[in-house]
Amino acid sequence: MDDQQRRARGEEMIKEVYAGDVVVPPQGYAFTDVMLKQLFAELWTRDTLSMRDKRILLLGIIAEKGEPTTFKIQVKASLKRGEMNPEEARELLLFVAQYSGYPRAAAMLGPTEEAIAEFHSDTAQDATPDT
Repeated sequence: MDDQQRRARGEEMIKEVYAGDVVVPPQGYAFTDVMLKQLFAELWTRDTLSMRDKRILLLGIIAEKGEPTTFKIQVKASLKRGEMNPEEARELLLFVAQYSGYPRAAAMLGPTEEAIAEFHSDTAQDATPDT
């Protein structure tokens, strides 16, 4: 597979991973070009771990790092893709608290609830018939 094919594969996978909520970065920036070709074209496409397994692992790492914005993006994508439901997202924080500490997990509560509310809002809008 050449670089252009890997980038195209990475572009499709980033859309899938983030359920269409993240804009594909333009070509020509070394950081994002490498990210698309390696992380999304190579790692996220592997099937040894399920997408749900990868997402839960990633959420644990992000929570431990204390990155609430990224955590929210990942929770919402997980909800939209059906990998987790709101109760499972909240339960994840209970588990994180035991291993990463309550302050770290507590910092993810707000972003988690925001992601759940946005998911419910998006779902309600999608269910509303066009007039």
